[in-house]
Amino acid sequence: MKAPFALAFLSVITSLGVARAEDPLPAEEPSANEPAASDEDAAAPAPAQPAPAQPAPAQPAPAPATGNRARISAPASRSQARPRATDDGDGRLDKKEDTVQGGRHWRIATAQGAVHVWIPPGYDRDTAGTVIYVHGYYTDADGAWRDHELAKQFKASRQNAMFVVPDAPAANEQRVQWPALTDLRRAVTRANIRLPEGPIVVMGHSGAFRTVMQWVDHRLVDQIILLDALYAGETAFDEFIRSGKHADEHKLIVVGAGTAQDSAEFARKYKFAVAREGFPASLGAFTKAERRTKLLYIRSQYEHMSIVTSQKVIPLLLRVTRLKAL
Repeated sequence: MKAPFALAFLSVITSLGVARAEDPLPAEEPSANEPAASDEDAAAPAPAQPAPAQPAPAQPAPAPATGNRARISAPASRSQARPRATDDGDGRLDKKEDTVQGGRHWRIATAQGAVHVWIPPGYDRDTAGTVIYVHGYYTDADGAWRDHELAKQFKASRQNAMFVVPDAPAANEQRVQWPALTDLRRAVTRANIRLPEGPIVVMGHSGAFRTVMQWVDHRLVDQIILLDALYAGETAFDEFIRSGKHADEHKLIVVGAGTAQDSAEFARKYKFAVAREGFPASLGAFTKAERRTKLLYIRSQYEHMSIVTSQKVIPLLLRVTRLKAL
């Protein structure tokens, strides 16, 4: 099992044998809540046993005395059967509505926990995509929504998207609440909220890899962004970016802090990967190669929790997607 956070390493990019790009680029009004539409997506398979431990974001433990790798064990095979979500019926789900950051917000109550849905001011469902944000350990959807100020960060991204924040495991012993992305999407429509038909971007922090790795073969997922989350699941993410049925259409961004060495080694396997040392201050500072590559690895200057609380990473990375700007 990997230790919570590996020591930051010096010169990660120098030792990473992937391409470096060297040229730069530049750096809301809700729509109606529409009737639910049916979801035709195929569900992903599931592990029979709990996935490996993932470090506590709030209180990182010291790195191992020898070496600077974060240690993990491989997850159970994705091909093993697992139970589907228990709240996959056809009845209407209760929700509460309010206004947050000038946008329209719903909190849906499901048997798998809360699901937050937010659309920004200026949202246009005809051209919108979907962002599904999966939180890490030691919190839940309500805590991440509130404490990480997700609506503020989503608004700052200036993307025309519906943002969905479901509950996810808060500890090793908890099972994945939404092993099938189809069931999560259906829960949103059962709350009488109509999903847009544009690209789906999945963003996950830390222990979110346990959920996100179950969704790599979902036919509608366009891009995955792992925020210091590559503690395991390399085979699943290889399927997403290289070996899967729709891999040619996919993009992956891997951010490394505590997982920097393993993330760098993962990226090094791909000739098409591009590596970058640190986040720029604006979208314009990303090179053309960094914005266009199928696999972008970024060695973060922000620590594990700062990646999701600094307000510097989430809004910026959401702009390096195929979503349309507001």
